[in-house]
Amino acid sequence: MPPMKRFATTAGLFACLALCLQAQAADTSSFFDPVDGKFDVSTYLAENAFGFLPVPSIITEPAVDGGLGLMGLIFHEDEESAEKRKQAMLTSEKASAYLLPPNVSAIGGAYTGNGSWFVGGGHMGFFKQGRIRYQGGGGYGDLDLDFYSVGDKDLNRAVALNSKALLISQSLKFKIGDLPLYIGPLQRYVDSEISPAKSFGDLFPVEFPPEFVDKITDLLTSEITSSGLGIEFELDTRDNVFSPTEGLQWNFSYLAYRDELGSDLHYDSYHLTGLNYFRFTDSFRGGLRLDMESVEGDEALPPFAQPGIKLRGIPAARYQGSNVGVLEAEISWEIENRWSVLGFVGAGKTAESFSDINDAGSQVARGLGFRYLVARRYGFQMGMDLARGPEDTVFYITAGSAW
Repeated sequence: MPPMKRFATTAGLFACLALCLQAQAADTSSFFDPVDGKFDVSTYLAENAFGFLPVPSIITEPAVDGGLGLMGLIFHEDEESAEKRKQAMLTSEKASAYLLPPNVSAIGGAYTGNGSWFVGGGHMGFFKQGRIRYQGGGGYGDLDLDFYSVGDKDLNRAVALNSKALLISQSLKFKIGDLPLYIGPLQRYVDSEISPAKSFGDLFPVEFPPEFVDKITDLLTSEITSSGLGIEFELDTRDNVFSPTEGLQWNFSYLAYRDELGSDLHYDSYHLTGLNYFRFTDSFRGGLRLDMESVEGDEALPPFAQPGIKLRGIPAARYQGSNVGVLEAEISWEIENRWSVLGFVGAGKTAESFSDINDAGSQVARGLGFRYLVARRYGFQMGMDLARGPEDTVFYITAGSAW
């Protein structure tokens, strides 16, 4: 059996085993929908104190030789919200549409073929009837990854770097009046130790000046703390936060990394994301994603601080630059209320300056996938995507929206 298929099979077995072990301690009816009688974990998650949804993850990054991860999602609701959601589930197929989202916690870890590993957790909370939103998480990892550029300079070949890093990220947003607009502070912190996993050898092109080579070599063999504080604006009209079918989510964030915040790096980061979900008919839906990210500073930045093209089918950190633009479209066909199939295509560009991004070459990825509505009460879907990028074909287990 090919390695990637073996990973997928193992991940699926992990998820099934976890659900079966839970089912031994619960009424089996908790795993079937009271309306359509199909497999559904909503009741179990809502009414069992120890209920959690196991989400297997297939790591398709070639730089780490593939791998497996497993995450547990725990849904929290007060009694009033849980009862309202339960009644909506009994009277409507679209039980979760426009209801106040539940709070969700996650904890998990991953291990890869080249020995890299990561453990972490997070929480998404909604307070004051959704007027206050908190999202935060953190973790620690020991990762070997391949990078292809440093400080906007392309290298002769990929450089394998080992990064031992502690990461913390959190945001707190407040609703503006009765508008679907939110604003609040944003914080990012990375404490990392970077070292080459292999000898640099002939890594640098001969035209690189010696002083630049020395500077980059020092940058790739150092302990670096990156600490930023900023602000985030969000427009959100989605009908569901997990697997939206209609509405918009536009988000703009600005982060300043400064000495006063304990950062060894001095730079600014800008990020604009526009997610657009459309329902054309009862069965056909579409989506359009715009993603633009930029960093500005007077010094070369380590690879982990550089934005990169994020598309299904393109490995992480394969295409990086100070300025990145991505456009992705998706269309899905709802075969029936539980099952849907989809197709997607996207393109990304990187450039040293934002004005040059239109002239940069595009990296294109496309693919197919399917979804199953595994928790109708929450509008939560799971499925799989198969994507073809410029170099490889990879697949992903998707929990919630792929975006």
